[in-house]
Amino acid sequence: MATAEAVQVAPAASGLKWRGDVVIVGAGIVGLAVAREWLQRNPAAKLMILDKENEIAAHQSGHNSGVIHSGIYYAPGSLKARACVAGAAKMMAYCDEHEIPYRLCGKLIVATEEDELPRLEALYERGQANGVPGLEMVDADRLREIEPHAVGLKALWSPRTGIVDYRQVAQSYADEIKAAGGEITLLAEVTGIERRNGTTLVETTLGDFEAGLVVTCAGLWADRVAQMSGGDRKPEIIPFRGDYFTLPPDRRHLVQTNIYPVPDPRFPFLGVHLTPRMNGEVWLGPNAVLAFARAGYSFPTVDLGDLAGIARSRGFRRFALKHWRTGWDETRRDLSRRLFLESLQKFIPELRLSDLHPGPSGVRAQALSDDGELVDDFIYDREGGALHVRNAPSPAATSSLEIGRMIADEMEALRA
Repeated sequence: MATAEAVQVAPAASGLKWRGDVVIVGAGIVGLAVAREWLQRNPAAKLMILDKENEIAAHQSGHNSGVIHSGIYYAPGSLKARACVAGAAKMMAYCDEHEIPYRLCGKLIVATEEDELPRLEALYERGQANGVPGLEMVDADRLREIEPHAVGLKALWSPRTGIVDYRQVAQSYADEIKAAGGEITLLAEVTGIERRNGTTLVETTLGDFEAGLVVTCAGLWADRVAQMSGGDRKPEIIPFRGDYFTLPPDRRHLVQTNIYPVPDPRFPFLGVHLTPRMNGEVWLGPNAVLAFARAGYSFPTVDLGDLAGIARSRGFRRFALKHWRTGWDETRRDLSRRLFLESLQKFIPELRLSDLHPGPSGVRAQALSDDGELVDDFIYDREGGALHVRNAPSPAATSSLEIGRMIADEMEALRA
């Protein structure tokens, strides 16, 4: 992983520190993919990536479950659907080219109740409409052939779903960027964005960076960074923490593929699932509970400013009123290992309480509309001389190369 010692980090100072063609705010996997794409199109470009952390991929890009999604869930014609199907193919081709290990372990979306069967069939039709390769509806016997310890009435089998270490992918992007002459400056927190005389000044804690084009890919802070250039505060970002358990080594044989529930449109989040990892681990989860800080990776972590922003959010208040029961259930499951286990035993009855070992956590940057609805699709907009990626939730890592292409197209239009 790139650290402050591996890339350029300027000493604290003020005034103009750098002038060039493009500044990208955010060294997560999307910002890195955009930079890589731009340098491939414009090899002579002088490009700078800024990030406030001391390593790349410090937040969502480095804390996700590592799944290469195939594009089943997303509304046909949406940016998510198009970007995921194309992005998954590009991701696997990229990993092949750069010798990054990945595994096509597949995914089973399992119906355990009769009322889930129509939704499972609708998912199959949606996946076909999106062009997801190899989808197959399987019965209980075929389910057990694929995943011997799993149970269910029927399942949707996606053999082209994979897993990869996205930190390794992000590092590869960063290596390519630096080899192409791009620069990455860490520990540079953006404090302002101002358009001046045809260029844009990005003010940071390390000084000012000036460029003709500025793109922000700020993830958990996307709304705040967009506001710095005069952008709308909407959609607002609300942080939701997801906690995982892991299986002990002698019980990892219980899970060979990704096992997911059938999503229920009445609930805002997907529910717990079981995910094998490239390092041999198996992650169980996550739940989805409100985080009390945008970088709140544990329950006690509280940022009073972030918490006040959540309290002021009309969208969150409406969301909470609409989904308070789901929120209460998720919180109970977060605090009770036994309730967490019961959710998992629907799919793998052999799991025991002793199998659940405390694991990692992540924080999801969830964009909310003022009416309290989750903003589901990718969103980017232009404001004040900058192009802002406002919402890039899962499957953004899977789709990163395709998102990079899309954003580079917008950058070309902005430059023209």
